[in-house]
Amino acid sequence: MSLLAAILLASAAGGLLSVLLASLAMNLRAAWVPVMVSYAIGALLGAAFLEVLPHALELTGSFQAVSGMVLAGILGFFLLEKLVLWRHCHTEHCEAHGAEGLAGHGHDGHDHAGHDHGRSGLMITVGDTVHNFVDGVMIAAAFLVDVKLGVVTAFAIAAHEVPQEIGDFLILLHSGYTRFQALMLNLLSSAAMMVGALLGYFLLAPLQGALPYMLALAASGMIYVAVADLIPGLHRRAALGQTAQQLALIGLGILTVWLAGSAAHEFMHQH
Repeated sequence: MSLLAAILLASAAGGLLSVLLASLAMNLRAAWVPVMVSYAIGALLGAAFLEVLPHALELTGSFQAVSGMVLAGILGFFLLEKLVLWRHCHTEHCEAHGAEGLAGHGHDGHDHAGHDHGRSGLMITVGDTVHNFVDGVMIAAAFLVDVKLGVVTAFAIAAHEVPQEIGDFLILLHSGYTRFQALMLNLLSSAAMMVGALLGYFLLAPLQGALPYMLALAASGMIYVAVADLIPGLHRRAALGQTAQQLALIGLGILTVWLAGSAAHEFMHQH
């Protein structure tokens, strides 16, 4: 098998493994999805602050450059959300004009599918696609150093992607997508890993300089969706017991990412 074929196979396997494991773990009743959004918030914030941004800082060594890119990314995702809102808004009585900001929420206070016209799902897919592309480039770089290192890197990436993919899957369901649509979007996003691996094999030198900024952009998407789109929805369930449940699930999401990342790093160091 050629080196390029090995790189593409490892990238495809890594992306598919993380998505399929996440989808298998998501055989939840529909009523659980709004509750588990808290876990998704924790997984997104954990991935952004414990995995993606530290890696970006390692690559560039410039906190100012990375933080500036995160700021630019947050503003970019804000604009993207506005564009999606404008596309769906054809009257004065819609969410974009503030007249019916809670139109998608029933009298029971729970979120109903499709309440945000798929905005948060769209943005998390964009951010995840960028992140997967960068992962593909890193897999290619590892294979170019040593085949064994490449295999270990692909396995580690798949392992620490699972909690984030579960979070993405939850957000897509919460945003109004069906389980099949959510799975297809996650698979499409994971295909960016193969694209990154292919370009990394042929264009590794010029791409290396852009990697930290692409990682910062991916992190900004995770942060924006968690803070701007998902956390405000938690405030509609403000009872003390519900708040404690939300905090516990957010903490569990962060802990899962930390444990998966620690295990992946330890595995790489041992090999």
